[in-house]
Amino acid sequence: MSMGTGETENQILNGADAVLGPPLAMELTNPALIAGDRQISYPDLAAAVARAGQVLRDQGVGRQDRVILLVDDRTEFFYAYYGAMKIGAVPIALNLRISAKEFAYIAEDSDAKLIIVDPEFVTLVQSAVAEAGLSVPILLTDHRPDSGLADLPLLMQKKSSELASEPMRPDDMALWMYTSGTTGSPKAVIHMVKSIAKTERYLKSEFSVQPGDVLFSSSKLFFAYAVGHILLAGPRLGATLVLHAGWPTSEDIAQVIANKKPDIVFTVPTLYRNLLRAGLAKTAPFKTVRHFISAGEHLPQSLFEHWRDATGSELHDCIGATENLVLFIGNAPGKVRPGSSGLPLPYTETKLLTENGDPVKEPDKPGTLWVKTETLAQGYWRQPDRSKAVFKDGWYCTNDVFTRDAAGQFYYQGRSDDMLKVSGQWVSPAEIEAHVNQNPDVAEGVVVGVENEEGLVRLALCLVPASPDLDRPKFEASLTQDLTNKLSIYKCPRRFVYLEEMPLTATGKVQRFKVRELAAAAIAHE
Repeated sequence: MSMGTGETENQILNGADAVLGPPLAMELTNPALIAGDRQISYPDLAAAVARAGQVLRDQGVGRQDRVILLVDDRTEFFYAYYGAMKIGAVPIALNLRISAKEFAYIAEDSDAKLIIVDPEFVTLVQSAVAEAGLSVPILLTDHRPDSGLADLPLLMQKKSSELASEPMRPDDMALWMYTSGTTGSPKAVIHMVKSIAKTERYLKSEFSVQPGDVLFSSSKLFFAYAVGHILLAGPRLGATLVLHAGWPTSEDIAQVIANKKPDIVFTVPTLYRNLLRAGLAKTAPFKTVRHFISAGEHLPQSLFEHWRDATGSELHDCIGATENLVLFIGNAPGKVRPGSSGLPLPYTETKLLTENGDPVKEPDKPGTLWVKTETLAQGYWRQPDRSKAVFKDGWYCTNDVFTRDAAGQFYYQGRSDDMLKVSGQWVSPAEIEAHVNQNPDVAEGVVVGVENEEGLVRLALCLVPASPDLDRPKFEASLTQDLTNKLSIYKCPRRFVYLEEMPLTATGKVQRFKVRELAAAAIAHE
């Protein structure tokens, strides 16, 4: 079944067909997947998906049942994920660094009908399920004799390469993604079948991805960043997807770029910075990449400039959300503005609202970003209050604060709950951090608000020094003078808290609430 961006909702019969239909119709000769030395063609991928779908049905999985995947970036991930969609089930890929407590919560919250795991996660999964008192079948992605569990590849060998897809309605559930849960229990974001055929628009219109282009994402397949652009959009455009098992280091990324020669690379600012620090970005293979896309966290302008100096290429900073499947604001080729998050991407409507819900009309005034697209989630599973708070009349509240200049360019200011009011003025930590992180003595800096003895919020700069031998008094005097010259006086931190490392979530983002706790504790003991 061949589908383009002009199809109507009623033509979308199945999520797996919406993903694999276009490349099969094009009869492509390029691989669908490259995993190490293995190459999987699109016809072979479709046959494996059909076999996996039959195995899942044999396990009792039916239409709209949830299937949890704790699987690394390997071919079996695609077989299981698309196989679930093929029979109308709902795949849920989880963070490979999930805790047993979180896994148990999700397994119970989702009413999972089946759990598919890599052998190395069996102990964690079995203990979590037992602790929660659940009885959910577990299927392995590879053989492990001592587990007593069946494995997907072996069961697939006995199945047919043909399987009729389960017909689906546009508003049926296609897939779930759980948020990281850094400020509370994880919540399931529900995406519908009708969204899948819209995921290709950004890569097609802005980056001209076409059949045979090679895509590589260092962000694992459970991330929304990779789900939308690699797992869903990439195959619809007939691209070749490079897989890398294991948690990626900068050396791993450099090796993939050297050996597989991707046309487009997707990763996060932290890893771009690590590639620069390791001197890897200056090597010849990086100059062969057509585009580098950055998302997942704010991209400092200084990092953009260092990357361009090292590689000769621009970083395309973009903004997305788990609730939207694909990116919605970004710097497209030929439209890059250093320091900016870019412009609304095709098929995206945006608006900035004040605290009172009024539209922000003046340039350079902060407001909370709302977006409207055709790939928005339906809401959160079993959380109607949270859903109503951020999904309204086809719009989604990102809770990210931006300014927009006269040219329409968006500039990230931070999360709405991270904005600080100091001396009666709103302060964006991101603005201060952009200057702090340009300082060569700072490996990483985060600005938070801490109450003083009088209960007033004052700025604290928490930083990891670039060298353990930093002359702190001299550094603080120099940085304070630099910030005073560039920013308003109320935006200059007066407290400095030194850390050995930043507390991070499992997805690599800074846990600001923990930074605030560390800052408050350090200042209290001064």
